[in-house]
Amino acid sequence: MSEQVTKRLAALRERMAATGSGLIAIGPGSHMDWVLGFHPHPDERPCLLLIAPAKEAFLMPVLNAEGSRECTDIAFHTWADDTGPEAALKEALAAIDAIDATAPGLVVLDETMRTDFALLLIDALPADTRKSFTPETLGALRMRKDSAEYQKLKMNAGIADRAMLKAFSTVKAGMTELELADIIKGNFSSEGASPQFWIVGAGGNGAFPHHATSDRVIEEGDAVVIDIGGRKQGFPSDITRMAVVGQPPEGYGQIHSIVEKAVQAALKAARPGVKAKEVDAAARGVITDAGYGEYFVHRTGHGMGIDGHEPPYITATSETVLEEGMVFSIEPGIYIPGRFGIRLEDIVILREDGPEILSSLPRDVHIAKA
Repeated sequence: MSEQVTKRLAALRERMAATGSGLIAIGPGSHMDWVLGFHPHPDERPCLLLIAPAKEAFLMPVLNAEGSRECTDIAFHTWADDTGPEAALKEALAAIDAIDATAPGLVVLDETMRTDFALLLIDALPADTRKSFTPETLGALRMRKDSAEYQKLKMNAGIADRAMLKAFSTVKAGMTELELADIIKGNFSSEGASPQFWIVGAGGNGAFPHHATSDRVIEEGDAVVIDIGGRKQGFPSDITRMAVVGQPPEGYGQIHSIVEKAVQAALKAARPGVKAKEVDAAARGVITDAGYGEYFVHRTGHGMGIDGHEPPYITATSETVLEEGMVFSIEPGIYIPGRFGIRLEDIVILREDGPEILSSLPRDVHIAKA
Protein backbone atom coordinates (compact mmCIF):
# COMPACT_ATOMS: atom_id res chain seq x y z
CA MET A 1 0.00 0.00 0.00
CA SER A 2 1.43 3.37 -1.01
CA GLU A 3 2.20 6.10 1.50
CA GLN A 4 -0.58 8.27 0.09
CA VAL A 5 -3.20 5.51 0.37
CA THR A 6 -2.07 4.76 3.93
CA LYS A 7 -2.37 8.45 4.88
CA ARG A 8 -5.78 8.85 3.29
CA LEU A 9 -7.18 5.72 4.92
CA ALA A 10 -5.89 6.96 8.27
CA ALA A 11 -7.47 10.38 7.74
CA LEU A 12 -10.72 8.74 6.71
CA ARG A 13 -10.77 6.61 9.84
CA GLU A 14 -10.27 9.71 11.96
CA ARG A 15 -13.37 11.18 10.35
CA MET A 16 -15.21 7.89 10.89
CA ALA A 17 -14.39 8.00 14.59
CA ALA A 18 -15.46 11.63 14.85
CA THR A 19 -18.82 10.91 13.18
CA GLY A 20 -19.57 7.53 14.73
CA SER A 21 -19.34 5.76 11.40
CA GLY A 22 -18.83 2.00 11.42
CA LEU A 23 -18.55 1.43 7.68
CA ILE A 24 -17.91 3.42 4.51
CA ALA A 25 -18.91 1.82 1.20
CA ILE A 26 -17.47 3.32 -1.98
CA GLY A 27 -18.26 2.41 -5.58
CA PRO A 28 -15.97 2.83 -8.61
CA GLY A 29 -15.60 6.53 -9.29
CA SER A 30 -13.95 9.69 -8.05
CA HIS A 31 -14.32 8.89 -4.33
CA MET A 32 -12.43 5.64 -4.85
CA ASP A 33 -9.89 7.46 -7.01
CA TRP A 34 -9.22 9.86 -4.14
CA VAL A 35 -8.67 7.06 -1.62
CA LEU A 36 -6.77 4.56 -3.76
CA GLY A 37 -5.56 6.41 -6.84
CA PHE A 38 -7.59 4.16 -9.16
CA HIS A 39 -10.94 2.48 -9.59
CA PRO A 40 -11.91 -0.75 -11.35
CA HIS A 41 -13.91 -0.64 -14.55
CA PRO A 42 -17.36 0.70 -13.62
CA ASP A 43 -20.19 -1.39 -14.99
CA GLU A 44 -23.33 -3.12 -13.72
CA ARG A 45 -21.38 -5.73 -11.71
CA PRO A 46 -21.36 -4.74 -8.01
CA CYS A 47 -17.93 -3.57 -6.89
CA LEU A 48 -17.43 -1.94 -3.49
CA LEU A 49 -14.52 -0.75 -1.40
CA LEU A 50 -15.59 -1.42 2.20
CA ILE A 51 -13.76 0.50 4.94
CA ALA A 52 -14.35 -0.34 8.61
CA PRO A 53 -12.63 1.22 11.64
CA ALA A 54 -9.76 -1.29 11.59
CA LYS A 55 -9.87 -3.19 8.30
CA GLU A 56 -10.82 -2.78 4.66
CA ALA A 57 -11.83 -5.14 1.85
CA PHE A 58 -13.13 -5.19 -1.71
CA LEU A 59 -16.24 -6.81 -3.09
CA MET A 60 -14.75 -7.52 -6.51
CA PRO A 61 -16.15 -9.09 -9.69
CA VAL A 62 -13.86 -11.89 -10.89
CA LEU A 63 -13.83 -10.23 -14.28
CA ASN A 64 -11.99 -7.19 -12.86
CA ALA A 65 -9.88 -8.88 -10.20
CA GLU A 66 -6.70 -9.56 -12.14
CA GLY A 67 -6.37 -6.05 -13.55
CA SER A 68 -7.26 -4.43 -10.23
CA ARG A 69 -4.72 -6.52 -8.32
CA GLU A 70 -1.98 -4.61 -10.13
CA CYS A 71 -3.19 -1.43 -8.38
CA THR A 72 -3.92 -2.51 -4.80
CA ASP A 73 -3.10 -5.15 -2.20
CA ILE A 74 -6.43 -4.81 -0.37
CA ALA A 75 -8.12 -8.19 0.14
CA PHE A 76 -10.61 -9.17 -2.58
CA HIS A 77 -13.82 -11.09 -1.98
CA THR A 78 -14.64 -12.11 -5.50
CA TRP A 79 -17.80 -13.25 -7.18
CA ALA A 80 -18.63 -14.51 -10.66
CA ASP A 81 -21.57 -13.96 -12.96
CA ASP A 82 -22.89 -17.49 -12.36
CA THR A 83 -22.91 -17.15 -8.54
CA GLY A 84 -23.82 -13.53 -7.84
CA PRO A 85 -22.37 -11.10 -5.29
CA GLU A 86 -24.49 -11.74 -2.18
CA ALA A 87 -22.34 -14.41 -0.53
CA ALA A 88 -19.08 -12.61 -1.33
CA LEU A 89 -20.46 -9.40 0.16
CA LYS A 90 -21.41 -11.11 3.42
CA GLU A 91 -17.92 -12.65 3.58
CA ALA A 92 -16.31 -9.25 3.03
CA LEU A 93 -18.40 -7.59 5.74
CA ALA A 94 -17.60 -10.37 8.19
CA ALA A 95 -13.89 -10.24 7.37
CA ILE A 96 -13.64 -6.57 8.36
CA ASP A 97 -15.99 -6.93 11.36
CA ALA A 98 -18.35 -4.47 9.73
CA ILE A 99 -21.67 -6.03 10.67
CA ASP A 100 -20.95 -5.91 14.40
CA ALA A 101 -19.33 -2.49 14.14
CA THR A 102 -22.32 -0.93 12.39
CA ALA A 103 -25.10 -2.39 14.55
CA PRO A 104 -25.42 0.83 16.64
CA GLY A 105 -23.34 2.94 14.28
CA LEU A 106 -23.62 4.65 10.96
CA VAL A 107 -23.08 3.30 7.46
CA VAL A 108 -21.78 5.90 5.01
CA LEU A 109 -22.82 5.33 1.40
CA ASP A 110 -21.07 6.79 -1.62
CA GLU A 111 -23.83 9.01 -3.01
CA THR A 112 -22.45 8.57 -6.53
CA MET A 113 -22.58 4.76 -6.60
CA ARG A 114 -25.23 2.86 -8.54
CA THR A 115 -28.51 2.47 -6.67
CA ASP A 116 -28.48 -1.30 -7.12
CA PHE A 117 -25.05 -1.47 -5.44
CA ALA A 118 -26.41 0.50 -2.48
CA LEU A 119 -29.52 -1.67 -2.15
CA LEU A 120 -27.38 -4.82 -2.27
CA LEU A 121 -25.35 -3.53 0.67
CA ILE A 122 -28.38 -2.31 2.63
CA ASP A 123 -30.02 -5.73 2.30
CA ALA A 124 -26.90 -7.35 3.78
CA LEU A 125 -26.89 -5.15 6.90
CA PRO A 126 -29.10 -5.20 10.00
CA ALA A 127 -32.51 -3.69 9.36
CA ASP A 128 -32.02 -0.92 11.93
CA THR A 129 -28.70 0.27 10.50
CA ARG A 130 -28.51 4.05 10.22
CA LYS A 131 -27.32 5.39 6.89
CA SER A 132 -25.77 8.60 5.60
CA PHE A 133 -23.79 9.97 2.67
CA THR A 134 -20.16 11.13 2.55
CA PRO A 135 -20.11 14.93 3.19
CA GLU A 136 -18.99 14.61 6.82
CA THR A 137 -16.34 11.96 6.15
CA LEU A 138 -14.83 11.43 2.73
CA GLY A 139 -16.37 14.59 1.31
CA ALA A 140 -14.91 16.74 4.07
CA LEU A 141 -11.43 15.40 3.32
CA ARG A 142 -11.72 15.80 -0.44
CA MET A 143 -12.64 19.47 -0.17
CA ARG A 144 -9.18 20.36 1.18
CA LYS A 145 -6.52 19.87 -1.50
CA ASP A 146 -2.95 18.86 -0.75
CA SER A 147 0.11 20.21 -2.53
CA ALA A 148 0.16 17.46 -5.17
CA GLU A 149 -3.48 18.11 -6.06
CA TYR A 150 -2.79 21.85 -6.18
CA GLN A 151 0.12 21.36 -8.57
CA LYS A 152 -2.04 19.33 -10.98
CA LEU A 153 -4.86 21.85 -10.84
CA LYS A 154 -2.39 24.69 -11.42
CA MET A 155 -0.87 22.85 -14.40
CA ASN A 156 -4.32 22.34 -15.92
CA ALA A 157 -5.19 25.99 -15.38
CA GLY A 158 -2.14 26.93 -17.42
CA ILE A 159 -3.21 24.63 -20.25
CA ALA A 160 -6.67 26.20 -20.22
CA ASP A 161 -5.14 29.69 -20.31
CA ARG A 162 -3.24 28.79 -23.46
CA ALA A 163 -6.35 27.27 -25.06
CA MET A 164 -8.20 30.50 -24.31
CA LEU A 165 -5.42 32.58 -25.83
CA LYS A 166 -5.66 30.39 -28.95
CA ALA A 167 -9.38 31.14 -29.07
CA PHE A 168 -8.70 34.86 -28.73
CA SER A 169 -6.18 34.80 -31.57
CA THR A 170 -8.56 32.86 -33.82
CA VAL A 171 -12.08 34.17 -33.23
CA LYS A 172 -13.43 36.27 -36.10
CA ALA A 173 -16.59 37.11 -37.94
CA GLY A 174 -17.66 34.43 -40.40
CA MET A 175 -16.58 31.37 -38.41
CA THR A 176 -19.11 29.26 -36.52
CA GLU A 177 -19.22 28.57 -32.81
CA LEU A 178 -18.37 24.93 -33.55
CA GLU A 179 -15.35 25.90 -35.65
CA LEU A 180 -13.96 27.95 -32.77
CA ALA A 181 -14.70 25.09 -30.36
CA ASP A 182 -12.75 22.68 -32.58
CA ILE A 183 -9.71 24.97 -32.43
CA ILE A 184 -9.98 25.11 -28.63
CA LYS A 185 -10.25 21.31 -28.39
CA GLY A 186 -7.24 20.92 -30.62
CA ASN A 187 -5.19 23.17 -28.38
CA PHE A 188 -6.04 21.07 -25.32
CA SER A 189 -5.13 17.90 -27.20
CA SER A 190 -1.82 19.37 -28.37
CA GLU A 191 -0.75 19.60 -24.71
CA GLY A 192 -1.83 16.07 -23.84
CA ALA A 193 -5.05 17.17 -22.16
CA SER A 194 -8.45 15.66 -22.93
CA PRO A 195 -11.00 18.35 -23.86
CA GLN A 196 -13.93 18.13 -21.44
CA PHE A 197 -16.34 20.89 -22.46
CA TRP A 198 -16.43 23.85 -24.82
CA ILE A 199 -19.20 26.40 -24.48
CA VAL A 200 -18.99 29.03 -27.21
CA GLY A 201 -22.00 31.34 -27.14
CA ALA A 202 -22.10 34.22 -29.61
CA GLY A 203 -24.54 37.12 -29.40
CA GLY A 204 -27.91 36.04 -28.04
CA ASN A 205 -26.64 32.49 -27.52
CA GLY A 206 -24.38 33.83 -24.79
CA ALA A 207 -27.47 34.61 -22.72
CA PHE A 208 -27.91 30.87 -22.15
CA PRO A 209 -25.36 29.98 -19.42
CA HIS A 210 -25.04 26.35 -20.60
CA HIS A 211 -25.53 27.01 -24.30
CA ALA A 212 -24.95 23.99 -26.52
CA THR A 213 -22.27 25.20 -28.96
CA SER A 214 -23.86 25.35 -32.40
CA ASP A 215 -23.29 26.12 -36.06
CA ARG A 216 -24.34 29.74 -35.57
CA VAL A 217 -22.03 32.07 -37.50
CA ILE A 218 -20.17 34.60 -35.36
CA GLU A 219 -20.95 38.09 -36.60
CA GLU A 220 -19.37 41.51 -36.28
CA GLY A 221 -20.54 43.13 -33.03
CA ASP A 222 -21.08 39.80 -31.25
CA ALA A 223 -20.05 39.33 -27.62
CA VAL A 224 -18.86 35.74 -27.29
CA VAL A 225 -18.88 33.72 -24.05
CA ILE A 226 -16.03 31.18 -24.07
CA ASP A 227 -16.24 28.64 -21.21
CA ILE A 228 -13.78 25.76 -21.61
CA GLY A 229 -12.04 23.01 -19.71
CA GLY A 230 -9.75 20.03 -20.20
CA ARG A 231 -8.29 17.23 -18.10
CA LYS A 232 -4.74 15.95 -17.65
CA GLN A 233 -3.23 13.62 -15.04
CA GLY A 234 -6.64 13.03 -13.52
CA PHE A 235 -7.55 16.66 -12.82
CA PRO A 236 -9.62 19.25 -14.73
CA SER A 237 -9.60 22.92 -15.64
CA ASP A 238 -12.42 25.42 -16.03
CA ILE A 239 -12.24 29.04 -17.18
CA THR A 240 -14.61 31.55 -18.76
CA ARG A 241 -13.59 34.70 -20.59
CA MET A 242 -15.23 37.09 -23.03
CA ALA A 243 -14.39 38.09 -26.58
CA VAL A 244 -16.04 40.75 -28.72
CA VAL A 245 -15.73 40.82 -32.50
CA GLY A 246 -15.37 44.41 -33.66
CA GLN A 247 -17.40 47.11 -31.96
CA PRO A 248 -18.93 45.95 -28.64
CA PRO A 249 -22.74 45.92 -28.44
CA GLU A 250 -24.42 48.81 -26.68
CA GLY A 251 -24.04 48.62 -22.91
CA TYR A 252 -21.47 45.87 -23.02
CA GLY A 253 -18.67 47.76 -21.29
CA GLN A 254 -20.84 48.80 -18.35
CA ILE A 255 -22.14 45.29 -17.74
CA HIS A 256 -18.69 43.72 -18.09
CA SER A 257 -17.50 46.16 -15.43
CA ILE A 258 -20.35 45.13 -13.10
CA VAL A 259 -19.51 41.45 -13.47
CA GLU A 260 -15.83 42.18 -12.83
CA LYS A 261 -16.76 44.07 -9.66
CA ALA A 262 -18.84 41.07 -8.59
CA VAL A 263 -15.82 38.80 -9.06
CA GLN A 264 -13.69 41.16 -6.99
CA ALA A 265 -16.32 41.29 -4.23
CA ALA A 266 -16.43 37.50 -4.06
CA LEU A 267 -12.63 37.29 -3.97
CA LYS A 268 -12.58 39.78 -1.10
CA ALA A 269 -15.26 37.88 0.83
CA ALA A 270 -13.67 34.44 0.43
CA ARG A 271 -11.67 33.79 3.59
CA PRO A 272 -11.21 30.79 5.88
CA GLY A 273 -14.05 30.71 8.40
CA VAL A 274 -16.55 32.44 6.10
CA LYS A 275 -19.67 30.57 5.00
CA ALA A 276 -19.97 29.85 1.29
CA LYS A 277 -23.29 31.71 1.14
CA GLU A 278 -21.51 34.91 2.21
CA VAL A 279 -19.29 34.72 -0.87
CA ASP A 280 -22.35 34.23 -3.07
CA ALA A 281 -24.03 37.18 -1.35
CA ALA A 282 -21.03 39.42 -1.99
CA ALA A 283 -21.08 38.76 -5.72
CA ARG A 284 -24.85 38.78 -6.00
CA GLY A 285 -25.12 42.03 -4.05
CA VAL A 286 -22.99 43.90 -6.58
CA ILE A 287 -25.11 42.71 -9.48
CA THR A 288 -28.40 43.30 -7.68
CA ASP A 289 -27.40 46.80 -6.59
CA ALA A 290 -26.58 47.62 -10.21
CA GLY A 291 -30.11 46.61 -11.24
CA TYR A 292 -29.30 43.30 -12.91
CA GLY A 293 -30.15 40.85 -10.13
CA GLU A 294 -32.80 39.03 -12.18
CA TYR A 295 -30.19 38.33 -14.85
CA PHE A 296 -27.78 36.51 -12.53
CA VAL A 297 -29.47 33.12 -12.75
CA HIS A 298 -27.00 30.64 -11.21
CA ARG A 299 -24.77 30.13 -8.19
CA THR A 300 -21.51 32.01 -7.80
CA GLY A 301 -19.33 28.90 -7.90
CA HIS A 302 -18.62 25.21 -7.49
CA GLY A 303 -15.79 23.21 -6.03
CA MET A 304 -13.27 21.49 -8.28
CA GLY A 305 -10.85 18.62 -7.77
CA ILE A 306 -10.94 15.14 -9.27
CA ASP A 307 -14.44 16.11 -10.41
CA GLY A 308 -15.07 19.26 -12.39
CA HIS A 309 -18.03 20.00 -10.11
CA GLU A 310 -17.78 18.91 -6.48
CA PRO A 311 -18.20 20.49 -3.02
CA PRO A 312 -17.99 23.17 -1.82
CA TYR A 313 -20.80 24.83 -3.75
CA ILE A 314 -20.89 28.62 -3.52
CA THR A 315 -24.64 29.15 -3.35
CA ALA A 316 -27.05 31.53 -1.65
CA THR A 317 -28.02 28.83 0.87
CA SER A 318 -24.76 26.95 1.50
CA GLU A 319 -23.78 26.78 5.17
CA THR A 320 -20.39 25.22 4.33
CA VAL A 321 -17.65 26.98 6.24
CA LEU A 322 -14.74 27.65 3.90
CA GLU A 323 -11.36 26.28 4.93
CA GLU A 324 -7.80 26.74 3.77
CA GLY A 325 -7.03 24.40 0.88
CA MET A 326 -10.52 24.38 -0.61
CA VAL A 327 -10.69 24.89 -4.38
CA PHE A 328 -13.71 26.45 -6.05
CA SER A 329 -14.80 28.67 -8.90
CA ILE A 330 -15.93 32.28 -8.72
CA GLU A 331 -18.10 32.91 -11.79
CA PRO A 332 -20.84 35.51 -11.55
CA GLY A 333 -22.66 36.42 -14.74
CA ILE A 334 -25.29 38.65 -16.28
CA TYR A 335 -27.41 37.30 -19.15
CA ILE A 336 -29.52 39.69 -21.22
CA PRO A 337 -32.05 37.66 -23.25
CA GLY A 338 -31.74 38.13 -26.99
CA ARG A 339 -28.62 40.28 -26.69
CA PHE A 340 -25.60 38.76 -24.94
CA GLY A 341 -24.30 37.17 -21.77
CA ILE A 342 -21.20 37.96 -19.72
CA ARG A 343 -19.59 35.46 -17.37
CA LEU A 344 -16.12 35.76 -15.86
CA GLU A 345 -14.79 32.63 -14.16
CA ASP A 346 -11.64 31.86 -12.23
CA ILE A 347 -10.72 28.83 -10.13
CA VAL A 348 -9.19 29.69 -6.77
CA ILE A 349 -7.55 27.83 -3.92
CA LEU A 350 -8.21 29.31 -0.51
CA ARG A 351 -5.10 30.29 1.41
CA GLU A 352 -4.78 31.62 4.96
CA ASP A 353 -4.98 35.22 3.72
CA GLY A 354 -7.52 34.67 0.96
CA PRO A 355 -7.92 33.14 -2.49
CA GLU A 356 -5.10 32.39 -4.93
CA ILE A 357 -6.29 32.45 -8.55
CA LEU A 358 -4.95 29.47 -10.52
CA SER A 359 -5.20 31.20 -13.90
CA SER A 360 -2.77 33.90 -14.96
CA LEU A 361 -5.06 35.25 -17.69
CA PRO A 362 -6.62 38.71 -17.11
CA ARG A 363 -10.41 38.93 -17.12
CA ASP A 364 -10.42 41.85 -19.57
CA VAL A 365 -12.57 41.41 -22.67
CA HIS A 366 -10.59 40.47 -25.80
CA ILE A 367 -11.49 42.68 -28.75
CA ALA A 368 -11.02 40.76 -31.98
CA LYS A 369 -10.81 42.37 -35.39
CA ALA A 370 -14.02 42.05 -37.36
